Amino acid sequence: MTKIGKILGLVFVSAIIVSCGGPQGEKAATGEAQEVTVKSGDVTLAVDQSASGVEWIGTKPTGQHNGTVNISNGELMLKDGEVVGGKFTIDLNSIVVLDLTDQEMNAKLLGHLKSADFFEVETYPTAVFEITSVSALSGNPEASHNITGNLTMKDVTKSVTFPAMINVSDDSVTAVTPAFIIDRTEWNVQYGSRKLFDNLKDNFIHDEMSLKINLKAVV
Repeated sequence: MTKIGKILGLVFVSAIIVSCGGPQGEKAATGEAQEVTVKSGDVTLAVDQSASGVEWIGTKPTGQHNGTVNISNGELMLKDGEVVGGKFTIDLNSIVVLDLTDQEMNAKLLGHLKSADFFEVETYPTAVFEITSVSALSGNPEASHNITGNLTMKDVTKSVTFPAMINVSDDSVTAVTPAFIIDRTEWNVQYGSRKLFDNLKDNFIHDEMSLKINLKAVV
């Protein structure tokens, strides 16, 4: 084999490893829903819809798809200059696929994601995340805090903990997460799950999906 052939072979193998390895990011800790104890703070800020949203990545053995979904409303509560609570709503009808430029293929995947196979948006048009606790975090250059909250999607509520970089100023709060991973099947998003269906061979979709949240709230 020539030197160029070896290099191309390594690139090809690396691509297979990346595509088969699932989404990148730290796996979020999940568990049973927790009680929401914080009912109010010193200051309540409204989520800025135009500056907030969620980025998503889903993967399968042959590649991946990515896109965004809008945050439609929400609030963050501060006490003594620290985020102590809040909630926001994710508009699942606003799902966008970014990686497919062919309009027909894009529409086909988008319809699939909105159907009962995935998020069933006609019945469950929104998902809601409500904060149950926020704790300071050290040693992570991408995050200053761990945020724990209840994520409700398709009538299933689970506690989720993920890191975020929180910045508080006089008139706004931003919370930006590095990419983190949740298992979609915990919220009954089951299509193509190798763990639930044993006859898929290589036609499965990874249970883990990557999310990145960008949140801004203003006075």
